[in-house]
Parts: sequence; C-alpha cells; structure tokens
Amino acid sequence: MGALDGVVIADFSRVLAGPYATMMLADMGAEVIKIERPGTGDDTRAWGPPFNADGVSTYFAAVNRNKKTVQLDLHTEEGLQKATEIAAKADILVENFRPGTMERLGLGYEELSAINPGLIYASLSGFGSNAGADIGGYDLVVQAVGGLMSVTGESPDKPVKVGVALVDVLTGLHLGIGILAALHHRHASGEGQRIEINLLQAALSSLANQSSAFVGAGVVGTAMGNKHPSIAPYEVFRTRDGDLAVAAGNDSLFQRFCHVIERPDLPEDERFQTNTSRVAHRDSLAAIITDALSSRDAQEWFRLLRDAGVPAGPVNSIDQAFEFATDLGLNPITTIDGSPSVSNPLTFSKTPVEYRSKPRTLEG
Repeated sequence: MGALDGVVIADFSRVLAGPYATMMLADMGAEVIKIERPGTGDDTRAWGPPFNADGVSTYFAAVNRNKKTVQLDLHTEEGLQKATEIAAKADILVENFRPGTMERLGLGYEELSAINPGLIYASLSGFGSNAGADIGGYDLVVQAVGGLMSVTGESPDKPVKVGVALVDVLTGLHLGIGILAALHHRHASGEGQRIEINLLQAALSSLANQSSAFVGAGVVGTAMGNKHPSIAPYEVFRTRDGDLAVAAGNDSLFQRFCHVIERPDLPEDERFQTNTSRVAHRDSLAAIITDALSSRDAQEWFRLLRDAGVPAGPVNSIDQAFEFATDLGLNPITTIDGSPSVSNPLTFSKTPVEYRSKPRTLEG
C-alpha cells in the first residue's frame, strides 16, 4: 500500500506546477481525479512535438501519470454540479486558475469547506491573490521578474532562463510539502484548511544563498557563468576532450583535488590557502587548474577524482545522464503498461511509490 492510499485529490490544476505536485502525491498512493476542459484538456496536451508512442505530448506525460481524467465544462450547471460532487468527497483540492476564478464559479474555499469541512484546499497562482492577481503566471516570466535569470548565464548583460521550467517544479514541490503538512494537521484535529502559494515567492525562496545574500548583506548577485559567488574552485573546467564540473567545497577537498591534478603546491600558496582567499583569486586559480586538466580526458579525471573522494563529473547530455544513473543502479526509467516514464526519485522501505497507470488520453 502507498503512504497516501485512501486519500482523494480533486485536481483542477493545469500545465506544470500543480500537476507535478499532484503526480508526486499520486505516486505515493493518492487517488487523483484530474478535471479537464472538454475537447482540449490541459494546455500541455498540445505542447509538442515531441509526442510519445501513444500520441500523448511528452510534456503532458511528464506530470500526469497515475491520474484519472474527467472532462467537465465548468461554465455549465451540469459541469459545476459534478465538480462540486467530486470536491465534496475529496480530501484535497488543488487549483491554479487566476485568483478569484474558482470563487466566481462557486467553487471557492468558503463554499466547498461549508459542505466538506475537512477539505484541504490548495490554491496556486503566479503572483498572489492581491495586487499581482492579474499577471499571468508562466515560468519564463517568473524567472525574469523573480531574479533567477539575472544570476543565470555568462554575464549580467545576457540573462538566460534555466533550461527547464524550474520555478514551476520547485513551486510544485513546495505545494506538495504544504499539502502533506495540512494532511497531518487534519489527522490530528479533523480540520481542513486553505493553502496558498505563488510562483514568485517560491522562486525567491528557492534562490536560497542568492536571496540570503541580498536580505542579510545587501549583496545583489549577478550572472557569473559556471562560477560560484562564495566557493572556489566550484565551476566547470575544460579538459583535453570535454568539460568537467569540480566542486572542491572545503579545504580538505581542495587539497585532495590538488594532489590528483599533481599541483600539491597550490594549498601552500597564500592566494589559495582558504576558501575566502581562493574566491578572491578565482581567476588566477581557474587558469592554473585549466592548464593542469588539459593533460587528460574528462572521464579519466572523473575516475581519478572519484577515487580520491573529490566531487566532480563530466558535463553530460540528457541521454548520458540517464545512462549514468542506470550504471549507478538507480533505475531512472520505469515502464507503465509498456510506456516508459521517468521514475519518482523517492524510495520508501514500507510504502513504495506506485506506478498504476500511464498518462491517459483525454478520452481516458
């Protein structure tokens, strides 16, 4: 049995952040009923190519396994009545319409909690339900206005988005944690509650050290390519045949790293004796490291550094990354009814994740 067996989720969310959260919960055993527009369904059904062997958009498939699909027109009395019936029997409701939409439909928290007092009602928006309610919440826009693009890329004058909708994913994970906390509270008290989260605040929280640098020290980070603002050497270096990421995050690791690259003298250089001094002289250090790494291939350096316990690895393409994970015995791909799916990264000793159904077509 999954950890969330018996938990029913009415999923009114679309695109990525909400569906990612509900899929994670579905993998843990929850029954997820996905509400979709008749005829078109979730926006991401049309986001292709690529499409998988079943003709389903791989974008949609990424976040919608283990779900049932119900087509409802929420602009009709019949559709609203059915939606209300589903919500009345649900433990959790997740929605990411623009703020105020569910209330106008008669499906707001006040209305539904009156008939289902234990309901956990989770609302996800782009910029909150107040002054930012009218701003469309798409990941690209949030990466831009939320500061993430300003610290991504080679230089401050050329902002770059992350290669996936990372803010959506992080918001979905935050939302999942909130839902589980509310479920625990309900188990103890019998009370449901409303949860609200927005992409912008999730992005600011997820900026972690960059946000803390600003809030705590007034330091505004900028794009530095693969360099780290507070650690050195902690970046990508060119080897004889490719790129290698090196994360020598403390003095001991730096000493081991220098021994492997046959520069044991570097930790004795006053410019490189501490992390603070290495950060101050990062460019000089990087030039020395690049010269030393030019004598071998990336994979060879990886083997040597791995043997020495130094965190490092070649820059893989996505197919190489899956191959690497497979070689490590991590089983990154699972098969559901003949269709491959990216495995859930969680493992449980008592309540393993479940792969009950592949992403469904709109017709079910």
